[in-house]
Amino acid sequence: MTAGNLIIAAILMTALSGIPALFLRNRTLGQNLATAILVLGSLIGLAGAITTLGSGRTEIYGIAWSLPFGPCEIGVDPLGAIFLLVVFAISGCCAVYATGYWPAADNPATVHRITFFFGLLTAAMALLVTARNGVLFLMAWEVMALSCYFLLSTEDEKADVREAATLYLITTHLGTLSLFAMFSLLQGAAGSFLFPPAGSLNAATPLATGIFVTALLGFGLKAGLMPLHIWLPSAHANAPSHISAFMSGVLIKMGIYGLVRSLSLFHNIPLWWGITVLVIGIISGVAGVAFAIGQHDLKRLLAYHSIENIGIIAMGIGVALIGQAVGNTILILLGMAGALLHVLNHATFKALLFLAAGAVIHATGTREIDLMGGLARRMPYTAAFFLVGAVAICGLPPLNGFVSEFLIYVGLFSGILGEGGTAVAFLALSAPALALIGGLAVACFIKVYGVAFLGVPRAEEAAHGHEAVRVMLAPMALLATICMGIGIFPRMMAGPLAGAVHSWQPAVGMTGPALTAAAPLGWITIMGLVQICLAGGVAAHFIGRLKAEPVSAGVTWGCGYLRPTPRMQYTASSFAELLVKTFAGILHPHVTSPAMKEPLPGPARFASHVPETMLEHVFMPVLRLANDRLAQLRRLQHGQLHLYILYTFVTLVVLLIWAY
Repeated sequence: MTAGNLIIAAILMTALSGIPALFLRNRTLGQNLATAILVLGSLIGLAGAITTLGSGRTEIYGIAWSLPFGPCEIGVDPLGAIFLLVVFAISGCCAVYATGYWPAADNPATVHRITFFFGLLTAAMALLVTARNGVLFLMAWEVMALSCYFLLSTEDEKADVREAATLYLITTHLGTLSLFAMFSLLQGAAGSFLFPPAGSLNAATPLATGIFVTALLGFGLKAGLMPLHIWLPSAHANAPSHISAFMSGVLIKMGIYGLVRSLSLFHNIPLWWGITVLVIGIISGVAGVAFAIGQHDLKRLLAYHSIENIGIIAMGIGVALIGQAVGNTILILLGMAGALLHVLNHATFKALLFLAAGAVIHATGTREIDLMGGLARRMPYTAAFFLVGAVAICGLPPLNGFVSEFLIYVGLFSGILGEGGTAVAFLALSAPALALIGGLAVACFIKVYGVAFLGVPRAEEAAHGHEAVRVMLAPMALLATICMGIGIFPRMMAGPLAGAVHSWQPAVGMTGPALTAAAPLGWITIMGLVQICLAGGVAAHFIGRLKAEPVSAGVTWGCGYLRPTPRMQYTASSFAELLVKTFAGILHPHVTSPAMKEPLPGPARFASHVPETMLEHVFMPVLRLANDRLAQLRRLQHGQLHLYILYTFVTLVVLLIWAY
């Protein structure tokens, strides 16, 4: 079978995978059958994507349909194959994990729903990546949006879940409206709803500017770029953990895919396009990690780190666009290769972190970091996997997050040294911004790991925490292995990445050797192996010392206190206090401090909370103002059907007059 046939078969299998869970009375059997079908479909899809990346070929298939939107095609190319790898790899891992995290025996009322829509969501994403017709793309986009809504609202008996799902549904359809405008403009520029060949449209036109702006709004909202991220923190926090992993690892990447694909259609790209995307990436990266530092909710903290990493991806795209504007091939190659590799890397380590967080929540019954503590003793495998994900997301060697960020770094410095004019100023600003993002991420995950996994239990739930079952640990082990494999052997990704960049911009010849020549990927392997050997040597020496010397057990030293208690440990708030104050201008933290007004005060309480600033201080006030000003228009919604029909008729007449 060809790669395209494998992808089509995978789409069909994953779309139909949830049917056994809908109709079989034995919920456990239905869930297991659905999982087996989805995993098989994912493996077939992975085979098709890997084949495409290996061959570098593009396959196009025509679809016979009777809709009045012109011919329809689907296609598989190396650029799309990168995103298909993400879709199928993470969906298979999450499906297996769900059989332990969300077993049918414990969730008979919701397991059929969550299983069916998970398969449908996977298929919609894969179809979206292969769509070559704007209308088919929007159809897949809407199926994806609605499937995700039903997954997010699984526990709709909870008020927080309902609010998060409603906010997601509203914002995703606002983004869809922007995409309607974008594809309408694109049809006007290309003369058809079929995607034009890469690099065939001139970007130096007003119509192209309209396409760029609407694409940035529509796809940026789905990706979670700031300040369009308002739906993301609550959605990721309130969804079931394996759905959060899929949303963070894959769903938001569909916004990146749409933006990258739409940008690939243009040549003669103006410099301000690249600068705009680069600046938005910097804002998203720095602000995203700053908000993460102030969070107490484990999953909400990880959600803000998704915004941070989407910002890093946008920075890579911005570097590539600047390279295209100034005619610098190395900038194009390093920027886009770094962005695409970070798409894959972020999907693996963020899914790993969310699955590990799900295991913690499953064991302790809480998402509150300050109620955890000492979990490494009770959940050693989960703690180890979370540590791998934490090191990877911080961009530290020898794991995969370092490699993609390193490519973007090299691209930034290549631009600083080789270019002049306005571009250099923004590239020079980006390098320290990327370093700041990495430093803040390290501080944030030291806080998370130290408070949640080290020390002693802070609450009864943490004291009785238990390790996850094997079916939950196996996907985490696979994702951790991928993080280590790409981090230690990045050269194996050079060819596929160069092919994807060539697919994005065919006018510029890209090869794997060109990427390895531009960035010393071989030295990364040597450095990683040396680090592993050094770490292994230090560990062996430490273990040997422990075995040779007498060892006594005791609590951690408590600064001179004879009877330390869990309350004396650092909390998430106290650890992050200095950084939260530093970024108080954008975080607007709410602090409740004890007021001691009497000589012998009674019990006091301290609390701190970092709100969703853009939602609570910008969007909601604007919406309330609009609600007050537009209240008179509610009279048009009176429930009289014949007048609604009249509205529709008048609208059609106006549209016909405008069209002709």
